[in-house]
Amino acid sequence: MSAKVGALVSGVGVAIAMLSVPAQAATPAPRDAFVLGSDATTAPVYSYADAIHESVWVDAPDLDGDGVPEKVAVDIIRPHELDGVAKVPVIMDASPYYSCCGRGNENELKTYDANGTIAKMPLFYDNYFVPRGYAVAQVDMAGTSRSTGCVDEGGPSDILSVKAAIDWLNGRTTAHDINGNPVTADWTNGVTAMIGKSYDGTLANGVAATGVDGLKTIVDISGISSWYDYDRGQGLPFSTHYPTFLSTFVEQNRWAVTAKDCSAVNAELSADDADATGAHTAFWDVRDYRQGSMFDASKVKADVFISHGLQDTNVDTPNFSRWWAILQKQPITTKMWLSRMGHVDPFDYDRAGWVDVLHRWFDHELLGIDNGVNKQPRVHEEVAPNTWVDGNDWPNGHDTKLQLGSDGTMTLGKSANGGDASFVNAPRQTFTQALAAGDNPNRLLFATGTLKNDVEIAGQAVVTTTVTDSAPTGQITVGLVDYGTADRVAASNDGVRTLTTQSCWGESTAVDDACYFDVQRNIQSSAFQILARGWARLDGAGTHTLSVSMQANDLTIPAGHQIGLVIMGVDRGQTVTVDNAATPYTVNVGATELDLKVAGSMESFAPGQLNLPRSSDVGDADTPADVQIP
Repeated sequence: MSAKVGALVSGVGVAIAMLSVPAQAATPAPRDAFVLGSDATTAPVYSYADAIHESVWVDAPDLDGDGVPEKVAVDIIRPHELDGVAKVPVIMDASPYYSCCGRGNENELKTYDANGTIAKMPLFYDNYFVPRGYAVAQVDMAGTSRSTGCVDEGGPSDILSVKAAIDWLNGRTTAHDINGNPVTADWTNGVTAMIGKSYDGTLANGVAATGVDGLKTIVDISGISSWYDYDRGQGLPFSTHYPTFLSTFVEQNRWAVTAKDCSAVNAELSADDADATGAHTAFWDVRDYRQGSMFDASKVKADVFISHGLQDTNVDTPNFSRWWAILQKQPITTKMWLSRMGHVDPFDYDRAGWVDVLHRWFDHELLGIDNGVNKQPRVHEEVAPNTWVDGNDWPNGHDTKLQLGSDGTMTLGKSANGGDASFVNAPRQTFTQALAAGDNPNRLLFATGTLKNDVEIAGQAVVTTTVTDSAPTGQITVGLVDYGTADRVAASNDGVRTLTTQSCWGESTAVDDACYFDVQRNIQSSAFQILARGWARLDGAGTHTLSVSMQANDLTIPAGHQIGLVIMGVDRGQTVTVDNAATPYTVNVGATELDLKVAGSMESFAPGQLNLPRSSDVGDADTPADVQIP
């Protein structure tokens, strides 16, 4: 994640012949209720081609400080047959990306007719759920697309602009159409679900953390729960002035009538981001949806369905793991899917399974259908490529402490080889270069012997250590590695490849097809896998005792493999460099401990020679690339 690594890749959607999912009920649709098919899910009995399309602007408070209230654009598609007959629930995807970057694997944008009314919505939600009796709303976050205001990277403007849309759906604020005529949401019962990937899922998290009435559930796909955790690793920024970069990026391609000059707001973001110290200031506190000063998990009343990739290096895994942990304290229903993918929507890696569970989740949450989805195992996780397990708790590991030896060993019991070990900071060294075997004065490497049994590690690993250095501002990186050849989901391109074939989910029209390119896992044999990393800033020369938390993970390490731990200084391409010198670092090995969360048992390691890859076998997978967006 170089500064959040990876480039945006544009996709081109291909319109193909309309596919209509066959109705699963033989009887005609009653005009005042949903219809259940033979599989106990809502059946597609309403016409997508005849659906009502609306575009409105919801009145919101002044969110950018210019003294002018905001106008938040909301586009809606809903069943024509139920207009004036039955009040329908709403599935909402709020986003900053509808004009600048697009949504989904095809990077689809909204399009409008000659009157400025929504014509095409990105993603499959409208094509699939409108025929089943739902309304689908897509909201332009303040400062983007056709909404007024400015972006503030997950702060109050972002969250409250979207909350205003839910307030309108529940009659608590007003709206108007493109001609200024008042518009009411008298067609809805106000019961709303929010869904979305990345920034969209982040908005769902933030709005849920306001406790807004009417939000019944959120489906958070690869979303952020703390922007500090997204932008920082224990005091080390992943890039410089990222809030300003991201806000400026998503403000592009705005509608001229509502666009404003946001340069002053963006400059204020840079002034307040505390890059120089990496501190968790008030700026970051209002962007924390777990225990923040404005938004807080204790306010969450909506049921929460999380999906996240365990190899996601864009929205790092602490964003879901810490969010999940704190939500368990709330009297709500929680559910979670964890894949071995990177930053990938489950619609792409398991299309049929995801659409089915999502359909049943919305039927249960928004329509009150007792279909048992809330009684199924809460956690569905991929612990090896295409190997899924189900359970009710996560993580289910227990603390297992490993001790380090100055001879490079890592044992379950107390090591007989304590003392100190030193390395010299190398500002140009990547983590992949550091994990290879052999003499390397620029890192420390510890490894177990070969594992006697398969070992499942779950949750966050933590290294507690004591480090002495002479840098005015130092930095340390720790990382966990699975050494051993195996077939794995590739780290590159989020572990997937897009195919040339398509599948269709919902009803299509000439303007909005419901067909999307299929996606396939990219599984490759490799000699090792980086399991998790953690970074920390060291302020002031001297001795520092600290704990470094790594990214959360959950996977099975096969018997015969070895677990390795790397300790180094700068991790090039992952964080900003605060120590740009060849500074010596001394680690008190005897006082250093690796705390793993292990599900099941970890038997004593088999004795024998350490078998780690040579430098020539490792390559340099961490070469920095471009800045990523969530």
